[in-house]
Formats: sequence, C-alpha cells, structure tokens
Amino acid sequence: MAANDPWAVELENVTVAFGRTVALQDVSLHVRRGEFVGIVGPNGSGKTTLLRTVLGLVRPVRGEVRVLGTPVDRLGAVRQRLGYVPQLASIDPRFPVHVLDVVLMGRYGQIGLFHRPSAADRRAAQAALARVGMADLAERQIGQLSGGQRQRVLIARALAVEPQILLLDEPATGVDPVTSSSLYELLNQLHEEGITIMMVSHDVGVVSQYVDQVACLNCRLVVHGRPEEVLTTEVVEGCYGCGTMFLTHGALPHIMVGSHRKKGLTARVSPAAQHKPAGE
Repeated sequence: MAANDPWAVELENVTVAFGRTVALQDVSLHVRRGEFVGIVGPNGSGKTTLLRTVLGLVRPVRGEVRVLGTPVDRLGAVRQRLGYVPQLASIDPRFPVHVLDVVLMGRYGQIGLFHRPSAADRRAAQAALARVGMADLAERQIGQLSGGQRQRVLIARALAVEPQILLLDEPATGVDPVTSSSLYELLNQLHEEGITIMMVSHDVGVVSQYVDQVACLNCRLVVHGRPEEVLTTEVVEGCYGCGTMFLTHGALPHIMVGSHRKKGLTARVSPAAQHKPAGE
C-alpha cells in the first residue's frame, strides 16, 4: 500500500449474486480516506450487500474490491482497521450480557480465540464507551438500555478497535428523531476526527445534511457525488423508481418518495422521518 494512496475503499466493476439473484451489478465506487459517504436506495437495492462486500463477508462473482489498498480477500491484519455497526434490529436485547462485554467483542479479532481480554483491551473498550457518552453504563445489562443507547454501544464496539474505516447499516433504525439526531452528530464528530465513514441510510434528508458524498444504489450505482449536485428530482426518481417531491423547511431538504406500487406520494424521507429496517 502506497503511503500516498488516497483511497480507503475501491470497488471496480463489482457484481454480487446469490444464486440467480443479482444483488449488485457492475458497481464501481471509490471512497477517499477521511470521507463521509452516505449510501441510499430502496429496499432490496443492495446497500447492505455492498457493506458486507467491503468487509469481505460476501465475495463478488466478478470485479475487484480493495480496502486501504489491499485486496479484500487478502485483508489479514488490515481487517482490524475496520469497524462495523449492524442494524439495531439484528441485536437481541434479551441476551444476558453487560455493556462493557458487548464493546469488548469488538476486540476479539485482536484478542484471539481462547484468550481473555487484557487490561489494555478493557481500557480500549472503556475509552470507546466514553467516546460515545456511555461510560457510566458499562455494567448495565444491554437489554436495560433504550434503542438509542444500544446503538451507541454498537458504535463503541466498532470504535474499540480504533478503526480507520467505520461502516454503518441504518444506524438510526428504531430510534426517535431526537436520538437519531444525536447519533448523527456523533458520527459527524468522528468524521471530523478523520475516520472514513460509509453509512447506509433511508433518510435522504439526513444524508444531504451530513455526508461529503452520496451514492444512490439500485443494484447498479445510479449516481455518486456531492449531495447538492446529485440529489435532484430526476436522480432520486431514477434510483427509487417512483415519483418524488422536494420540499424545504428551514435549511434542510425534505423529500417525498412515492409508492412503488401505487400512484401518489406516500413515504416521507426527511431528517425527522421514521426509519425502517433495510430488509436486505
């Protein structure tokens, strides 16, 4: 990896298929180090698959993927520089584990099998909890937390490895608008500290407010660029395959996305919108 390599993530003509179902088709996407990239698109458009491909959890049938200059199938120790935050819906709150233990799971790749966390591992986990404002709840059972608090714990778990790249799948799923706003402010702070962030989101309004670049995905990459340049009515209609309406309220855009099955504008996507699971 060249010292002056500007790219954190590179996908070149990537196609991913599950049996006869194509999830991603001929996708080329380049993410610079330190960028905050939002990935938007309808349900089933391949957004989660794209993150899993970057992580090396899904292997393309065609194309190349490089992370920090290294081919994804040969990441080795580079994998420890990646932090991943799955959808909150994938976490069982009934699991009998404390907050600090959940965050320590983020370091298992460094700890290794059949080894106990060291004092250094615990310090790193505690520092990650402090970074997301959850240090005082380290001994709380995970199921006793609110949805927003659990999501912060998952972000802390990803930060425990001190990652260079943070990948998040719908981080505000299932939390109220005030809590989601605080989560996005936290991500913005991490971005300002130099962490590269790739975030899947249904909320086009949030994406346009926080990210440097937006990638509109619908199996293929529809468009990739700065939000103010690419989030036009034509592009969003092309990505979602339905009608849209742009509204304004203060400084933030609000986008009404029409139903795929019925005519009319039925789903509102905005900074205060209710989030839905990606279902991918």
